[in-house]
Amino acid sequence: MSQPSALMGFVHRRRRGAELFLLTLALAVGIGAYAAVGIGVEGHVPVDILGYGGWLAALLVGAHVAVRLVAPYADPVLLPVVAALNGLGLAVIHRLDLAEDTTFARQQLTWMTLGVVLFVGALVIVRDHRVLARFTYTFGLSAILLLLLPMVPGVGKTINGAKIWIGVGPFSFQPGEVAKVLLVVAFAGYLVLHRDALALAGRRVLFVDLPRGRDLGPILAMWLVSLGILVFQRDLGSSLLFFGLFLVMLYVATERPGWLLVGGGLFLSGAFVAWRLFGHVQDRVDIWLHPFDYYNNPTPPYSDQIVETMFGMGWGGLIGRGFGEGDPTRITYAEADFIMGAIGEELGLTGVIAVLLLYGLIVERALRAALISRDGFGKLVAVGLAGVVTLQVFVVVGGVTRLIPLTGLTTPFLSYGGSSLVANWVIIALLLRISDQARRPIPDLSDQHGEAPDEMSTQVIKL
Repeated sequence: MSQPSALMGFVHRRRRGAELFLLTLALAVGIGAYAAVGIGVEGHVPVDILGYGGWLAALLVGAHVAVRLVAPYADPVLLPVVAALNGLGLAVIHRLDLAEDTTFARQQLTWMTLGVVLFVGALVIVRDHRVLARFTYTFGLSAILLLLLPMVPGVGKTINGAKIWIGVGPFSFQPGEVAKVLLVVAFAGYLVLHRDALALAGRRVLFVDLPRGRDLGPILAMWLVSLGILVFQRDLGSSLLFFGLFLVMLYVATERPGWLLVGGGLFLSGAFVAWRLFGHVQDRVDIWLHPFDYYNNPTPPYSDQIVETMFGMGWGGLIGRGFGEGDPTRITYAEADFIMGAIGEELGLTGVIAVLLLYGLIVERALRAALISRDGFGKLVAVGLAGVVTLQVFVVVGGVTRLIPLTGLTTPFLSYGGSSLVANWVIIALLLRISDQARRPIPDLSDQHGEAPDEMSTQVIKL
């Protein structure tokens, strides 16, 4: 059999049954954790377990039905993994609610409902991800405007020292979460058009071909944007995320290690200048290096968050104290920035590793979708979305475990935060759309008499 015929004979299985089975396991994780919280804290199964479990099951089954109908060849693992993370996050937030008499879990479930609705909407509206390439510059401009929106007087809000929020009535919204999705699409569209020029080699230094000076404009512009976010909005996490995202996508598009050297040098120089000039950056670094010097400090800076997290995770040990047996409320904003600290205390190192493996599965499946995608734009979008998850998890978990200075980002699908949760559900929808397009059977290009495809058809099949 010829190569084109062999390629046309291979068809990915839909695997929707496998997805439904894995979703059942994910529901068991979410509902089981919710029940365990009630037993550990109150001594009995929560009285609303049927209503909570039913609503969670309805959301996930609805998402599964949407995938089955409009993206039947999509990856069968992504949705169940996300469901397990989201369910576990709801249970941990509920555990903190019971201790502090708050209602964050109920609000998070509402945001999850909106996220699933937008997830379904994205799958239904975006039937072909390649259509998004038409809006490359529109999305790029929209992302920049969203990043600047918190700086508008009367609109922006400063929360915990970072000016990255806008107020919409009684609600607060973080436009940077939407901007990161738009930037991935904009970066992918730009790099598809210009990667040949950006891949040209310049001067060779130590066996590495550096990029040409005339091609440094895009990375310098992104570097300045990230520095602006750091200086004017005091948001170290978003600054790292956006610049790192562009650098990863640029390297994947051009396959030139020289871009990593240039980008790494720009990042280190910018970080050094920011550390020398700006007090809030110096405070973050000092707390990172000497946390106990600022513990129970009467005046800022404070290191109570990181120190209490260290105490809690040390107390949790290998298997944790169990839901209700620890004291994660000692950690400030444990439901948001430091939810991994709460998990480490009550579920132990085992629970933390399990969560990290779930994130690893999301990234692996996203990269798998990129590898089998038949178009360059889809490959770069999938890589960019995988990079968003990777960088966000790295900077959050790295900050909680004192690997790097604290950055203030949320943990995807786990932490309390509506804008983050909704944006991440849309990210999963885009990944499923790309994987569905990549796994669909290749159309039979032979004519009615069964003749072999011509030369042009063979080229299309090989793409």
